[in-house]
Amino acid sequence: MSQGTERTKRVPPAQIQEVAKALSGDLRLRILETLGDRTMSVSQLAEGLGVAQPTVSINMQILEQAGLVTTTQGANREKLCSRSCDDVRFELPNAPGDALHELEEIVMPVGLYTSCSVQPTCGLAGMDGIIGCPDDPRSFYLPERAGAELLWFSGAGYVEYRFPNPVPPELPLKGLRISAELCSEAIGFNEEWPSDITLYVNGKRIGTVTPGGDYGQERGKLTPTWWAYGTQHGDLYEWRIEGDGCYVGKQRTADTTLDELELHFLRPILVRFEVEPDAPNCRGLNLFGEQFGNYSQAIKMTFVK
Repeated sequence: MSQGTERTKRVPPAQIQEVAKALSGDLRLRILETLGDRTMSVSQLAEGLGVAQPTVSINMQILEQAGLVTTTQGANREKLCSRSCDDVRFELPNAPGDALHELEEIVMPVGLYTSCSVQPTCGLAGMDGIIGCPDDPRSFYLPERAGAELLWFSGAGYVEYRFPNPVPPELPLKGLRISAELCSEAIGFNEEWPSDITLYVNGKRIGTVTPGGDYGQERGKLTPTWWAYGTQHGDLYEWRIEGDGCYVGKQRTADTTLDELELHFLRPILVRFEVEPDAPNCRGLNLFGEQFGNYSQAIKMTFVK
């Protein structure tokens, strides 16, 4: 520690896990030890620690996100690293919810559905290629589906997910938000091919959105280069369930309230994306993960406390 200088980082309850995780790695502790009162480049750290430079960079990123180090750009465009504190003080939670962020988020990969009903055209794609066989519903039950970044089916059908509930029962919620990137499903693609996609939470109908088509004219910003098929991206939608009802944007979509969802700390929250058989626009869906389409996110559930 510097003589006459005490730099203490106070960690609020909501950040304890992130900082503790950063401190749990042996290499990250060695990085902090090596830095001490000095500023060093990533290459100097790699040489001093005897590890590869990419490994140091990855661990430096974790330390920086936790607020334990700071980085600047040197004269030769090399990243310079220094320790931001000499002491860490954890402020332990005193009341239910203290350890939660004001907005607690859970992101679910699109391939981790627990139930589905699909019909051709249908399929799944990962970062490296098609999963299983296109237009074969049996592919939706392969273990490899966990790595899917895009799934699609035509006509009527659904995929359903189970989210954990991180909010203790003593803590009242102000709202629940669910967002995802979606479009309809046509053979190849069709820019004018609307589909009515309905969200259900714990069996309650939350609201329907209608993407205007199966978008393929412009390449998705995140879509991998190997993907030479029609669908490229979707629209990003967010459903909100609040104390007085359900909304998509400013539009009220249902009277179901947050209390009526009957959220329980020890039970999963069921989230279903469905194209209903009697929907006026029954034209399937494409559901995008964080590495496909235009938006870097999978299915996101946000708890507003």
